[in-house]
Amino acid sequence: MGADNASPGAAVEKEDTVEHIHGETNEEKVPSSDNDLGYDGSDSRSDTSDDPRSGIDPLDHDNDQDSTRPEQLRRISSTFTRATSVIPRARRRGLFGSLAIIPEVESPYEYKNSTKWCITAIVALAAAAAPMGSGIFYPALPELSRDLDASPTITNLSVAMYMLAMSIFPLWWSAFSETLGRRTIYIASFTLFVIFSIVSAVSVNITMLIVMRVLGGGASASVQAVGAGTIADIWEPKDRGRAMGFFYLGPLIGPLFSPIIGGALSQGFGWRATMWFLAIYGGVTLLLIIFCLPETLVKRKPSPPVVVVVVVGDGDGDGSNALRRVSTVQSAKNKTKSFLHKLKSFFIDPLRVLLYLRFPPVIVTVYSASIAFGSLFVLNISIQASFDKAPYDFPMIPVGLLYIAPSVGYVVASLFGGRWIDRIMAREAQKAGRYDATGKLIFLPEDRMNENMWLAATMYPGAMIWYGWTVEKGLPWIVPSIANFFFGCGSMLVFGAVTTMLTEFMPNRSSSGVAVNNFVRNIFSCVGAIVAQPLISALGNGWVCTMIGLFAWVTGNAAIWLLKRNGPKWRISMDETLRREHQ
Repeated sequence: MGADNASPGAAVEKEDTVEHIHGETNEEKVPSSDNDLGYDGSDSRSDTSDDPRSGIDPLDHDNDQDSTRPEQLRRISSTFTRATSVIPRARRRGLFGSLAIIPEVESPYEYKNSTKWCITAIVALAAAAAPMGSGIFYPALPELSRDLDASPTITNLSVAMYMLAMSIFPLWWSAFSETLGRRTIYIASFTLFVIFSIVSAVSVNITMLIVMRVLGGGASASVQAVGAGTIADIWEPKDRGRAMGFFYLGPLIGPLFSPIIGGALSQGFGWRATMWFLAIYGGVTLLLIIFCLPETLVKRKPSPPVVVVVVVGDGDGDGSNALRRVSTVQSAKNKTKSFLHKLKSFFIDPLRVLLYLRFPPVIVTVYSASIAFGSLFVLNISIQASFDKAPYDFPMIPVGLLYIAPSVGYVVASLFGGRWIDRIMAREAQKAGRYDATGKLIFLPEDRMNENMWLAATMYPGAMIWYGWTVEKGLPWIVPSIANFFFGCGSMLVFGAVTTMLTEFMPNRSSSGVAVNNFVRNIFSCVGAIVAQPLISALGNGWVCTMIGLFAWVTGNAAIWLLKRNGPKWRISMDETLRREHQ
């Protein structure tokens, strides 16, 4: 058992020789792939960091000779938990990779926890940009409608199309990140986000604004898929749930602060100030990425070169002429094929990640998050549409403050939900007696879906129904706000568990799995943002929230039951299919 038996992705061993922190070379193969621990979390690497070539452990901070070590060695040793291999600055991957303060290493699992949390925090802040771009607009929608002479339904399209872009573009970002690396994608996407935010701020009509918002949403959405891949790169499965919960604080900072910021900026300076704020936030994040975020994608073992043997003619004229004809005609054909292959790789191949939806564990898991995400955006539109009218008649800033309640629920669930899920996983593995040869627990993705999901799948639909009828009856604002807090807690428990499970269902393609999740759930959110206003106008908040809440409760619990009943069988079948396809 253990890492050698991890079924979905065999451990990838890196054989590239890189500079050891002693200044020597370390040719030992270090398992460092996204799945080198498999599902079980077992680590085949040695726990000792003693170097047989030296009498001093370079990472032993209690060593009496620590003060005699070179300053660079002491600084590097504070970044890692044990002796590891640091990539020389000139060979670091990604755009401007040599500028990163945190060095790139051969095995990202070897970073100290403090360094891992620093990387996680940077990625989380970057992940806040995309949802901030939608949330900051809610309080500004009435003022935007008047300024650009557009109907409320059309102005809602600026939010809906933004979410649609967030569903589609990550398919390409995730595909490119698996080859170009995480860092390059972060830098390229945030550069585009800053540019499109600036152009949005100077838009002269609603059409121009919607187009720029679509492009800006697509650029900022890179972190929605690639960020979870970064977390999977550096955190082992036994700690990944807590790390994923912390990472998800980033996307939830947007709903927490952006409506407040948007309300204040819109009321004081107009809706265009919200776009300038996004441009500034994107610029600051871009600088953090350039100088503080190393490349974490595991370097794949290169394929052996293909040796082509050319047989030349015997000199009688026929052979040499044949060779000349092949070298001219075939060369043109090869160039054409190469160009078409590049076009296919750029435009078509990223869509192949959608084929993961043919696997039951993926589509059922993704649906669990998508129905919750669609409900969330109906709720967001309802808050803006209900509290700026009678009987509440709140100004823009108080309307923005009302988004705090669900956002506090998101934060609470992020802080405690991830740790809770990790404990549930450990309990389920212990109950099943799953241990590897070294005595470490073997974790399975479906272990994350237990009482936490049953509670969450009932909490957020019930809270939504509670909110709908209290707003419908005009009860004091605190009553629906309490309901929204519980909605935030329940939906966040779903998001955290689903995202972590997907990185483990597809461990060697973690970004692709999360991109598929973002694709489906943002389509749900786009539909929710479009239909919410007309439905509320026709039926009222009470009946709209009741219909959506009941549908989410029934189908969400059915999805959990299916995964509990068939999850192991589906996962094994999926692993076997993927293994055959990759052979």
